[in-house]
Amino acid sequence: MQYKTDIEIAQSCQLKPIMEIASAAHVDEKYIEQYGKYKAKVDLSLLKETNKEDGKLILVTAITPTPAGEGKTTTTIGLADGLKRIGKDVTVALREPSLGPVFGVKGGAAGGGYAQVVPMEDINLHFTGDFHAIGAANNLLAAMIDNHIQQGNTLGIDPRRITWKRCVDMNDRQLRFILDGMGGTANGTPREDGFDITVASEIMAVLCLANSITDLKKRLSEIIVGYTYNDEPVRCGQLKAEGAMTALLKDALKPNLVQTLEGTPAFVHGGPFANIAHGCNSVMATKMALKMGDYTVTEAGFGADLGAEKFLDIKCRMANFTPDAVVVVATVRALKMHGGLAKTELGTENLQALEQGIPNLLRHVSNIKNVYKLPCVVAVNRFPTDTDNEIEFIIAKCRELGVNTVLSTVWAEGGKGGEALAREVVRLCEEEKGDFTFSYTDDMSITEKIEAVVKKVYGGNGINVMPNAQKQIKKLESMGFAGCPVCIAKTQYSFSDDPSKLGAPENFTVTVKNVKISAGAGFVVVLTGDILTMPGLPKVPAAEKIDVDENGVISGLF
Repeated sequence: MQYKTDIEIAQSCQLKPIMEIASAAHVDEKYIEQYGKYKAKVDLSLLKETNKEDGKLILVTAITPTPAGEGKTTTTIGLADGLKRIGKDVTVALREPSLGPVFGVKGGAAGGGYAQVVPMEDINLHFTGDFHAIGAANNLLAAMIDNHIQQGNTLGIDPRRITWKRCVDMNDRQLRFILDGMGGTANGTPREDGFDITVASEIMAVLCLANSITDLKKRLSEIIVGYTYNDEPVRCGQLKAEGAMTALLKDALKPNLVQTLEGTPAFVHGGPFANIAHGCNSVMATKMALKMGDYTVTEAGFGADLGAEKFLDIKCRMANFTPDAVVVVATVRALKMHGGLAKTELGTENLQALEQGIPNLLRHVSNIKNVYKLPCVVAVNRFPTDTDNEIEFIIAKCRELGVNTVLSTVWAEGGKGGEALAREVVRLCEEEKGDFTFSYTDDMSITEKIEAVVKKVYGGNGINVMPNAQKQIKKLESMGFAGCPVCIAKTQYSFSDDPSKLGAPENFTVTVKNVKISAGAGFVVVLTGDILTMPGLPKVPAAEKIDVDENGVISGLF
């Protein structure tokens, strides 16, 4: 059977004019700023001028990622379309894709099959220019730091202790470590420097956590860019950069409105990575989606130990959100990989491998139910090679935890394949009340917060804080950052900090190598393992397959 590619499906869809989508989302046209026929930004004044109560908030998360794929974004979109099909007033809130992965190996973030947000080419490429604005604001600050040093350095910034990097929204390993300011005194001060990918910039995290232009500017001013010769922190506000940066970002702060293939309103805005930042779409987009729909479906990046943990412990804490239900996405194929099978061996029934791999799913589910105390359902993305025995095995194991399992076929059937999941989500929202609890409290020390996540969420024995990290924690607590939530940067491929430990590893400790503050975002970043903030391209980048014909039609974009 010849399947259509994602882009072929998207291009064959008849999109509705964006004003029609705005009307479906109850957004008056006075708040809409159109970007062509099918995209728009929504003015922030909408939130001040609407009196509607917030709808129900549904979080979609997943098991620990494998090369077999889980389909979290696809499930999020298909669930929203399924809710619409059963008569619910629904919106969806998603992250924007980064150009780096689009041209690299991971692909885009617009869903797949018959559960996509469109226009997918625009969303996966430049969209409305938000990431370009973030990159420009980031690099303006970088330029002003080096210019300050060049023009006399009245703040006494130590060039060896500048922590602010430049950024570009592309996978480019060549830029990880560079020397700049070369060529004599007229060309700056020579120093070691480097680039992050735009989604790893603190500006991205700041934009996604800000709740107004005023809050955005305040957060930008608090960003720490380096330290003086006297070991004092230097903030963006001391360089008087926050006003100009806010000017660059004022339109980027407005959420983007698009649609699913089935015409469900979708707010797609912001996109911090979940292994190095908090991995959720913007607070503003989520707030807007909640006001405009009776049900809002959103997602958090990577597995529930990363994306969901940060959504719940960071975003919900800062924005005062309380999810009404959580969907944990899994596939039989991925669970068999966690059980030790190679990707080439996933097409045949293997209950032994499934039994060895299913503890990964069960730990994620237990965390949602028992750590965060939220109602939960497991959505199994069914593949043609999955057998009834394998599906029944998963259903039985999840039932032991008091959680229902629903089969999802949204990739092949769109909203129709998400109706059963939609009904279970509605049941959870109406019949099972959660008692939402964070995994740690504000008054715990930084070390205690890290340890709480490792023990409660990851299932580890504890943490090993390296001497350098101990000094950094002591310094941050002396600077008044003890009350901040922690954003743990670790591999997405394991509950532990070792990517080779699949399934649900036990008896491990997590090594804390470095701890730094994202003062604008308002969280402490905890670095474990080797986390890259600038990815590289694979041997055969996806970019090699992308093309445009004489009519401007793009091909090869998945």
